[in-house]
Amino acid sequence: MNKLTTSYEQDFYAWTRHNAQLLREGKLAEIDMENIAEELESMGKSEQRELINRLIVLLAHLLKWEFQPDHRSSNWNGNIIEQRRQIKRLLQDSPSLKRLLNAELNESYLDAILDVANDTGIPQSQFSLSLSIHD
Repeated sequence: MNKLTTSYEQDFYAWTRHNAQLLREGKLAEIDMENIAEELESMGKSEQRELINRLIVLLAHLLKWEFQPDHRSSNWNGNIIEQRRQIKRLLQDSPSLKRLLNAELNESYLDAILDVANDTGIPQSQFSLSLSIHD
């Protein structure tokens, strides 16, 4: 195990600061390339997970809104607005996530159905298995 790996494992914050400085100074031969590559991939996956999680929460609240009109609340409405806002920001900050959004929409919808069924007791069979989007 080299010094860079040890630093990465023992003090992540110090490792990030040190490698950022090396990059700024153009000392590419000294940077911890393997761990930097892993961290960059992890950052991308984190953005992807956040988008999917927010999409599931949004879809679940929209399903609850539709299937439980007597339980509608300003809290639900606020959550719907907030999830839409955050999804919009994620897509503005990382436009390449838009293609992921389309790919993950149906699976996220199915996850939202499971969440709503568990939260409300509404049978899964009450929900359409295909997502229809209205403007």
